[in-house]
Amino acid sequence: MPPPPPRLVPHGFNHLSCLPSTTVKPLLPYFAATGKRLLLASAMSSSSSSPATTHSNPRGDNKAPDQENLGQVLKYHDQTKHSFTNYARGPRGLDWANQPNPFRRYLSAPLLPLLHYPTDNQNPAASISFSAPLYHSLFTSLPPPKPVSKASISQFFYDSLALSAWKSTGFSTWSLRVNPSSGNLHPTEAYIISPPVESLSDAPFVAHYAPKEHSLELRATIPPDFFPNFFPKNCFLIGISSIFWREAWKYGERAFRYCNHDVGHAIAAVSMAAAGLGWDVKLLDGLGFKELERLMGLHTYQGFQVPDKPVKGKMPEIEFEHPDCVLVVFPNGASEFDVKYKELGSAIMDFENLEWIGKPNSLSKQHVCWDVIYRTAEAVKKPLTAGDGRLVDQFRSSGVCFEGCYKGLSIREVVRKRRSAVDMDGVTEIERDTFYQILLHCLPSGRGSTEKQRRQLALPFRALSWDAEVHAALFVHRVIGLPKGLYFLVRNEDHLDELKQATRAEFKWEKPEGCPDDLPLYELARGNCQELAKQLSCHQDIASDGCFSLGMVAHFEPTLRAKGVWMYPRLFWETGVLGQVLYLEPHAIGISATGIGCFFDNPVHEILGLRGSNFQSLYHFTVGGPVLDKRIMSLPAYPGPGVDA
Repeated sequence: MPPPPPRLVPHGFNHLSCLPSTTVKPLLPYFAATGKRLLLASAMSSSSSSPATTHSNPRGDNKAPDQENLGQVLKYHDQTKHSFTNYARGPRGLDWANQPNPFRRYLSAPLLPLLHYPTDNQNPAASISFSAPLYHSLFTSLPPPKPVSKASISQFFYDSLALSAWKSTGFSTWSLRVNPSSGNLHPTEAYIISPPVESLSDAPFVAHYAPKEHSLELRATIPPDFFPNFFPKNCFLIGISSIFWREAWKYGERAFRYCNHDVGHAIAAVSMAAAGLGWDVKLLDGLGFKELERLMGLHTYQGFQVPDKPVKGKMPEIEFEHPDCVLVVFPNGASEFDVKYKELGSAIMDFENLEWIGKPNSLSKQHVCWDVIYRTAEAVKKPLTAGDGRLVDQFRSSGVCFEGCYKGLSIREVVRKRRSAVDMDGVTEIERDTFYQILLHCLPSGRGSTEKQRRQLALPFRALSWDAEVHAALFVHRVIGLPKGLYFLVRNEDHLDELKQATRAEFKWEKPEGCPDDLPLYELARGNCQELAKQLSCHQDIASDGCFSLGMVAHFEPTLRAKGVWMYPRLFWETGVLGQVLYLEPHAIGISATGIGCFFDNPVHEILGLRGSNFQSLYHFTVGGPVLDKRIMSLPAYPGPGVDA
């Protein structure tokens, strides 16, 4: 597929792919706040935060993680920060001749075609039994579960990980997908591990999902007693893996961050599609790296020897898939069941002896190995967690307080018509109630409970297995009825006091006017911060031309120390899940959004007054009115049998 012109490459994240001039505009020295200037430090460079390793473990309830692995993660995170004078290491230009193939195929593996579905509920061709519910209704309650069948499995993939469109301009054509991706590079691959499904497989099986064909590639059949021994009826598993090379081709060392953003986007995309079918989703996070590798058949890849420094050359082994996680999909309302991880892990390790079908296709002729990516991936490999894991939590509604802001679109219309905005118009405004409604759906614990926000029980966060660790610092630009300025959404209220102490003493920490009582949103400072938001997001206008933008701030080093260094990628997964909500909500109300992967890390912390690495900004986002490029033509995702777009 010929590459699109550089200016027209569709963006999942807006990111500078090449190292720009080191001559950059200085950060705004102040912005108006409650009638006075909020002074910022004059020197903002990568040295503005104190060393990450100086903090002690604030919790004494868990063992300290392996110090060498923790040191590698903190080194990677610091090394891949952008600053005003230096960007993280990456290619100086894009090697279009070696752009990775965005489609993994397993050559010689049998292809099992899936069914296609209309996007519009009003289309008379739509099957009544598989019409999609309204998008916003899923946040209140899930519909009755559909039976697991070829039809429902087809719909599940069609609404989560399939192609959503082809785009074309001049001589260039490229595809878009339901799940967003940084730079539209799609490092994420998916697998289904399932009991027998009529018209798909007479035996339990492992298959790779091929989005271009909307088909399953059969990789192996598995023992018939595997699912009955460990899971109730009507359950199946979804495995997610990453090909780091696809992302590193464009973004260099920072690619590991972006791959894990995309894992989070995929988790949320799977959760939303499952919810439309009345299914629930949970991470099987007790499994370790080795178990995930065997479960998806990824142990068959040739070993990869990590060099001591970045190296360029022909390295086909660099195209291996890194197993990230596996999700169990089960009917909403299912009775409680536990997973015996030790026994499950033992059964999975026997998958090594299965007959694995198919050889992965080659993605590029030449490669660049950014060694720090692979050393960090090695450091965060999770071991098997022994013991039982409870999976079924009561569904918690996140509520619809201002239903009038939604356009009455089905879940399929929203997820399949979602696009990443490339530009914002700088004019579109939203009502204050609409802004509050979007944020209500960003809460992990939902509404209607006296509990603090902490546990992840609301859609789609309920797929995750840990308490919320990610917050949002919001730059409000164009929200009618809400003063411009800096705000903060606290997604785990156990962190509130720590956040107040860690941030600037000048901040107000007051609930804004009209804010729902159970929405933990706080006004920090008033003032026009459009230019500030732009400069913090690598001088990109898109951060200032929307209705609001934000930085996702994670409870960082204390989490790695208390829960384990393998939480590092999981923090990015959580930002990706939150990002997916921030993609879908604007499309459901008639505007757009995009993730921003390029931002100046420590200057963001300086604005908030954060020191050290107890809190770190991991992902930026912007929401507003999109500017459509009329030069680009849209084509159907699946033009028809025998037609290759």
